[in-house]
Amino acid sequence: MIFEKVREIICEQFDVDEESVTLDTDIREDLDADSLDMVDLVMSFEDEFKIEVPDSAIETVKTVDDIVKFIEEH
Repeated sequence: MIFEKVREIICEQFDVDEESVTLDTDIREDLDADSLDMVDLVMSFEDEFKIEVPDSAIETVKTVDDIVKFIEEH
């Protein structure tokens, strides 16, 4: 459930097909996300999942799986 919503948000923001986003997708490398992209993405996750993501956590997020785990834990 969380993965599907995370994937949907990523696909919308990066204009990619759902099939290309897996748990192993590296946000910065595979999707060519820069720091502004990451901030926008985090804001979308905060709004969707009603969580607060500290700036320090943004630096540790590398893959889609990292995002899903963070959301599940918070």
